[in-house]
Amino acid sequence: MFKYSNDNKRYHTFNYYLRNKFNSKVFKIPIDAHASCPNKLTGGCIYCKDNSKSNITDNSLSLFEQYKQEVEILNRKWPDAKHIIYFQTGTNTYMPLETFKKNIEPFLNVPEIVGISVATRSDALTDDYIEYFKQLNKKTFLTIELGLQSSKNETLKLINRGHDMQNFIAATKKLKNNNIFVVAHIINGLPFETKEDMLNTVEELNQLNIDGIKIHMLHILKDTPLEKLYNETNFHILSKEEYIDIVIDQLEILKPEVVIERITGDPIIEDLITPTWLTKKFILLNDIDKEMVKRNTYQGKKNN
Repeated sequence: MFKYSNDNKRYHTFNYYLRNKFNSKVFKIPIDAHASCPNKLTGGCIYCKDNSKSNITDNSLSLFEQYKQEVEILNRKWPDAKHIIYFQTGTNTYMPLETFKKNIEPFLNVPEIVGISVATRSDALTDDYIEYFKQLNKKTFLTIELGLQSSKNETLKLINRGHDMQNFIAATKKLKNNNIFVVAHIINGLPFETKEDMLNTVEELNQLNIDGIKIHMLHILKDTPLEKLYNETNFHILSKEEYIDIVIDQLEILKPEVVIERITGDPIIEDLITPTWLTKKFILLNDIDKEMVKRNTYQGKKNN
């Protein structure tokens, strides 16, 4: 059995990491601080819709009320679980630092809350934020999640990402120099990328010593620039089999210590155009597991 898993997975599961770190079941509780995004000024990433809206129960509530509502649901089954507050929606450091602090600080003295996770972008991290994160990291388990999507600058320009790989590298190094847990987001199947491009993104992240990764499959949503590009060019959409093959190859070269927070995404079903196989998440996860067993492989097998 792969050493960083307690459920026969062959990759370093987030559940394994959290249970070993906190000796408890831990949930990430998503909340919406109504953060905007600097990239909106230039139209935003071509795949994005509604500021990457999530499955937050009711984002009209205050942040603490959002948290309480989510916890009330979870407590029915896991009353003794610990929680990580996940500032999920938008670019959460694209606001005045004092506003950000006011969002964070009500959660710091709640006994059940063991961590804070902040979704943001590499081009929205000022030195003031880095210094605050350095102090915050002493008070709680802090995670900074950075969207990268691809290490290929041509792709980043095509998807209107708004920053290049060099910007991502610089931000990641600043965070890692302050011992902050960094999770990178990548997308497989971006327009016109090859399998080699997707594997190279993971190789680049290995060099940065990231702590965690979220792997997503590109999906096309209605009324986005990506839909328009797809209709105009008919670029290749990965099949489920292709996606599984690429993910496993990525896992094989990824350092075994890197935590796999996600290995597939959750598309907004009512807006999804393609690929429809993404809607059957647990079948996909099981198929990845089965193929890894068939190949007799595991995370880090080809890592040097």
